[in-house]
Amino acid sequence: MRVTDPEKHQAKKQMILEAAKACFAEQGFHQTSTAQICAAAGVSTGNLFHYFASKKAIIAAIVEEDLQQTQIFVAALREQENLVTALDAFFDVVLDVASDTAQASLALEIAAEAGRDAEIGVLYRLSTRVMREELEYLVSLGMERGQFRRQFSAASVVHCLMVIVDGIFSRVSVDPQFKPQEQKAALKTMMTGVLGLANGREAQK
Repeated sequence: MRVTDPEKHQAKKQMILEAAKACFAEQGFHQTSTAQICAAAGVSTGNLFHYFASKKAIIAAIVEEDLQQTQIFVAALREQENLVTALDAFFDVVLDVASDTAQASLALEIAAEAGRDAEIGVLYRLSTRVMREELEYLVSLGMERGQFRRQFSAASVVHCLMVIVDGIFSRVSVDPQFKPQEQKAALKTMMTGVLGLANGREAQK
């Protein structure tokens, strides 16, 4: 009986997933065939279906991976004493992703697919809910520590932050001239305005 090496199995699965991400980012979910994914990953069709039952299963795996990475990243932010700095780091990651053409395209494809497919929609809403709840926790904690003003509820602040984030990706999708990193200072000023820093930028010290 053949025994599967867990590490090799996971490595091969991840390789296929990364190849699929590149294809989806370039051509979109529905324009990408399993044959194209196989070619990009250097595997046979049978090999691909050994790891993923369908193209939809690959999409679901991408959303689930994003959820796991979000949880790990935000959990690390919780450990920081200065939550102004923590949310600043979160926003840096948002701008980095939005500035990467492939990553931004993939994020927009996932959001669009969530509106078309009920099962993907459930996973996507779970992912966004987890992000929202984790950010609300960070903002609430920052308010308790006096790092953010209590001018609005934590929920309202996070809703506004997510509007800014969604707006960045939306702008990237429709305006080739929009470069998130070039607008970093202005965008961060918007973010800090929503957060209502207790003592301006001095709260970071």
